[in-house]
Amino acid sequence: VALFVSSGTWDAVSHKLSLPVVSTHDVSEATLEHWQALDADVTGDVVYAIGGGLAVDAAKWVACKRGLPLVCIPTAISVDAFLTWASGYRENGCVKYVETKPPEHVVIDFEIIAAGPKTIKVAGISDVLSIATGRWDWKYAHQHHDNPTESPFDAAADEMARTILEAALDCAGAAGRDEHAGIRRIVECLAMEVQLCNLIGHSRPEEGSEHYFAYAAEERLGKGLPHGDLVGPGIVIMATIQGQDTGPLVKALRACHVPLDRIDERDIRLILDDLPEYCARHGFPRGIAHDLNEQMIDSVDLSILCGD
Repeated sequence: VALFVSSGTWDAVSHKLSLPVVSTHDVSEATLEHWQALDADVTGDVVYAIGGGLAVDAAKWVACKRGLPLVCIPTAISVDAFLTWASGYRENGCVKYVETKPPEHVVIDFEIIAAGPKTIKVAGISDVLSIATGRWDWKYAHQHHDNPTESPFDAAADEMARTILEAALDCAGAAGRDEHAGIRRIVECLAMEVQLCNLIGHSRPEEGSEHYFAYAAEERLGKGLPHGDLVGPGIVIMATIQGQDTGPLVKALRACHVPLDRIDERDIRLILDDLPEYCARHGFPRGIAHDLNEQMIDSVDLSILCGD
């Protein structure tokens, strides 16, 4: 086994595993340069990724490059990376994706997940709740005749995405209470969201202005905050600007202990002010973020992000 881990994750599961580890690789950043450096020292017949998206994305890249099978053991359901065929890396102030491979096996221990850090253990619900804002953007671009040719609006796929969103809203409370059935349903929602995007060939139903906000926030703030801490507030802010009822979204995010107040209000304003230019610079598909103006930004009551 070539073992890929991020800080502290191996300690969470090592007492439950007996693996013939021949090389261990601590993943500290999501860059192609770092992955190449890790790859130089890899030995083994199978790659194991233990942890969250940081370890998984690096492991997928190395397993693909070397033609090795991959097993993922998430220690938190913090992102959907352990189910996708691409690895996200950082370059020029943005998240980019390179085609790699999905794992051959995913092993989920619900006791390990339930015992994980409170604010990240089911924060991956944000990658399902982003359907609310992502599908709104998809329809918005369609109404403006501005969807890319490879991602035309599909009403049937949009309805499928809506039902996955509803399932996540329904199970958020149980998942946040560490009930195994609730955690399982979050995983199932992530799997269905990923498979829907696989089938239609793009991620428009679940990735829109909320992720653009998260990418821009990471560029401004650095890499210190987890994915959910950036996407969660992005969902609430963008849903507000889109004119959606944010109540169910905020309730679900809070039920799963996703922090909404980790970004300073001043930074949020600066991120929103710069977001149209940021979206244009990185060539993102059209969303409400491309068309933000001062009136829209002023309409957001940021107090909704505060409190329990």
